[in-house]
Order: sequence, then C-alpha cells, then structure tokens
Amino acid sequence: MINLPNLRVQIAPRHPKGLMLSNPVMIAAGIIGYATEYAEIADMQKLGAIICKGTTLRPKRGNAQPRLVETASGLLNSVGLENIGVDALIKEKAPVWARWRVPVIVNVAGETIDEYVAVTKKLEGVPGVSGIELNISCPNVSAGGMEFGVDPKPAARVTSAVKAATTLPVIVKLSPNVTDIKEIALAVEEAGADALSLINTLKGMAIDINQRKPRLGNIVGGLSGPAIKPVALYMVFEVARVVHIPVIGCGGIACAEDALEFIMAGATAIQIGTACLTDPQVGLNVLEGMESFLRQNGVKNLADIIGAAQA
Repeated sequence: MINLPNLRVQIAPRHPKGLMLSNPVMIAAGIIGYATEYAEIADMQKLGAIICKGTTLRPKRGNAQPRLVETASGLLNSVGLENIGVDALIKEKAPVWARWRVPVIVNVAGETIDEYVAVTKKLEGVPGVSGIELNISCPNVSAGGMEFGVDPKPAARVTSAVKAATTLPVIVKLSPNVTDIKEIALAVEEAGADALSLINTLKGMAIDINQRKPRLGNIVGGLSGPAIKPVALYMVFEVARVVHIPVIGCGGIACAEDALEFIMAGATAIQIGTACLTDPQVGLNVLEGMESFLRQNGVKNLADIIGAAQA
C-alpha cells in the first residue's frame, strides 16, 4: 500500500472553529463564478476550497465592455464585480453548496464599511457558506474595494467591523498596489483577520493603437496570470515573515511547481485564478502534482515544507 502524504491544512487556526481543508488547493474568486457552472466539467469536490465571485449587498451590473484583454503572459480584466447580490446567492447558490463536500468561501465586497457588514450579516448561519474572504483589493471598481486596502487604518477598520458581525472565519484579500504590503498585513492581522490571501491583481491598461483609445471599457483593469507570479511570490514571502496567521498565495499559479514555490515561500495554501480559464482541470492537476512531489521526496506532511525557503 502506498502511503499518501498528508495535505490537510488549517487556514484559520486562531478561529474558535477553525477551517480545515483537505488540501491546500483553492480556486480564486471571480474565476469560476459560483462554481456551480463548473461542477459538470471538473470534480470540484476534490479541491481544498472554492472562493465564489465577489458578492455585494445588491446586484451589480459591472463595468462596460470590453472587459477582458489578453497580454503577454497575462490577462487584464475589468469585470467590475458583476454579481447577483447576496440575497440571490443565499437563495440560489448556497443550497447547492450545502450538499457539497468542498467548503465554499464567499468573497464579500462593498463601497462602505456598512455594506461589507450588511453582506456579512446576511451570510451568518447560511448552510453552505464556510467562510468570508474580505475583498479590500479590487482595482477596477469606482468606489470601495481597493480604497480600503491601500491604507492600514481603513483596512483595519473594515476588518474589525466584519469580524464583529460574523462567527465565520474571515480571510482578508490584500492588494499589491501599495507601497508596503507588510504594513497593511500587520494592521489587518491586529484587527482580527483569521488569514490573509495575496495578491489581488495589479493595476494596468492596454491601448488600441489603431483606434487610439484604451482597449478596456473601464480604461483600467487588473493584471493577472503568469506575468505577475514573481511579484506575488515575493509579497507572500515578505508577508509570511512578519505575520502569525496563515497566508494564502495567489498570482500566476498554473502548475504544481508554481504552487510549491508559494508553499515554500510561506503560504499555507494557494489559490488558482487565471489558469482556470484555459484549463478547468488545472486545480486537480496541481493537486496531483503536489502530491507526487511530496511522495517522491519523502515528505509525509505538507506542513513540513511550508516556509522552507524562509530559512
């Protein structure tokens, strides 16, 4: 009998109930919608967790088209948090998630602290919702989002307010569009965050030289994909050195080797985003590759290599 390595990770160790995942592979918010859309083409139940798309108090139409532009080794998006709103999510999506084995975490967004709190309160006690990912880092909305994530004080205030409004674990998603991400991370940790996920997308744009105008309807978008991986990896490495809560790495992960780099940089778990758009099976492939690496290298527990590159 082959002894499989232990891939279980606890991403909310200081929360009273914790949030234990069967493995560290998560799907990032905004990539596969509410995951119900992908259930027939990929076995979502084998993953560690799924983050559903950004959810607001009321339905949101999002930004003007076009919303996506491919770049060298990356993707610019300016979807603008289009979503069905929290009430529809509770009515239509959560009952499906409640039947799943894989935990679903809701990415919560708002324009004011009161909106973040209102969405969070509505999700309290809803079967199928396993946690909150606080989106204070979306770069392509006109209000809210990144406004809270670029300054330690408002980042801490919204984190504290949301923590006071829920018994669910709260993960805070950080923006790379800051001078010192460690300062934001420490403020959010002190405010009660159970974990951090980083990074969200980098601000960018593209111009159509024939029409002589921006290619995105919103002008500015968020850059994701392999192009941002070195930046994301560095920021995870830096933040993991100063905080005492789990860090979840995200940014350009497309294979097991990428994921393992983030784990060795100090991430307890990872999120896959853009790569899912070209390969719905990528999460399962990453999981299989990580398991194979651990087995081949005689590593019995994933925890043994978390932060290995920090030494």
